[in-house]
Amino acid sequence: MAKVKESQVNMTQLVLPNDTNRLGNLLGGQLMHWIDLAAAIASSRHSKRVCVTASVDELNFLHPIRAGEVVILKASVNRVFRTSMEVGVKVFSENLLTGTVQHANSAYLTFVSIDDDGNPVSSSQVEPDGEEEIRRYEEALRRREERLQRRKHGSRS
Repeated sequence: MAKVKESQVNMTQLVLPNDTNRLGNLLGGQLMHWIDLAAAIASSRHSKRVCVTASVDELNFLHPIRAGEVVILKASVNRVFRTSMEVGVKVFSENLLTGTVQHANSAYLTFVSIDDDGNPVSSSQVEPDGEEEIRRYEEALRRREERLQRRKHGSRS
């Protein structure tokens, strides 16, 4: 069993003009790409294997991120199931000129560890430590049950 903090990822990106739309806001697709990368690194760091994205539950865009701001992504393996694991990514924006940091986005992704032939394999469990990690660990089970219910009923919404 591994501690959650052993696989956590802190990733920082500067928002350049090429990353933005015509309004100067970070493109949602670019942010989704960075979220997927941070989550993939955390899941592979935990499992010591190649991990692939199985699903993304939701992305909550709380406010726009502007060109010139810094994006800070914090990814953490919340819980491991049989062959899948939930990775949470919390995104912050930082205005370097004012020092203002805002929670900009949250996302939950499911990753699967695979072997050399591309088959799913199990990973070791994570051991949450502290109130926040325990809360995320417990909530991950609830979200998994909701995912399985949606799949059973053929609805992804």
